[in-house]
Amino acid sequence: MDKIIRKSLLYKSGVEYGDYTINHVIGCSHGCNFPCYAFMLSKRFGRVKSYEEWLKPKIVSNSLEILDKEILKLKDKISFVHLSFMTDPFMMGHPEVAKLSLDIIEKLNRNGIKVTTLTKGLYPDALLNKTNYDIDNEYGITLVSLDENFKKLYESYSSNYKDRIESLKKLHNAGFKTWVSIEPYPTPNIVNQDLKDILNEISFVDKIVFGRLNYNKKVSEYLWYKEFYNYCSDIVIKFCEQHNIMYHIKDGTITGDAPYIVAGYKKDTCELFFTNKKVVSIKH
Repeated sequence: MDKIIRKSLLYKSGVEYGDYTINHVIGCSHGCNFPCYAFMLSKRFGRVKSYEEWLKPKIVSNSLEILDKEILKLKDKISFVHLSFMTDPFMMGHPEVAKLSLDIIEKLNRNGIKVTTLTKGLYPDALLNKTNYDIDNEYGITLVSLDENFKKLYESYSSNYKDRIESLKKLHNAGFKTWVSIEPYPTPNIVNQDLKDILNEISFVDKIVFGRLNYNKKVSEYLWYKEFYNYCSDIVIKFCEQHNIMYHIKDGTITGDAPYIVAGYKKDTCELFFTNKKVVSIKH
């Protein structure tokens, strides 16, 4: 696996529900083409030249050394660190990426810093070790469908949906906090499915983030796409409130100019991963 060296790693995220984040890999092997916003941004800023290059991830070999320095400077400013918005920390087919992700999580936890993660891969059993990894970490998966034919077209090399859910459920059963990102959620002309089926499969999680699909012309080709996303948002909100699940609807998903408007949704839910509680430093 190719390696690169960086001068910095930890940075403040611009994502609405994020705090600090780490992207310790450039590229991702999952082959998502919704399209993939991370690829689009990386190409725009010259980090990769082509999608083929993006599919061959490069690891930041000095990640742990950088972290040692940056944690000292930023520790008191950080509420939590997210892995990752621009890559997948547990991507399929690259155990060296998973190993580095585990080492990063452990280092952050040792320094009293909570970690959130998001993957379309599978979580390693090593995370079940509560001696090395803090119980306040929050582990998530992206899940926008249960249709494996859709997965083959739009996220070709990610884990299959059933195994992905079971991987998350294992962490939940061990007492860890879990969450699901249902984003980017496709319109019915892309895949005909029932959102409630997805929600029922993940009813065990602590938190759900829901968001629309962007940068895909097929969305606007669906005549009632604004009403559709308002309707889906309403389904998510009602499901979460009925099952005592925290939730956040991404900006731009609910629109006020569509006839179907979600009544009463004025909550500031983007703080769902923030906590005043500090993770206790893990000593070895």
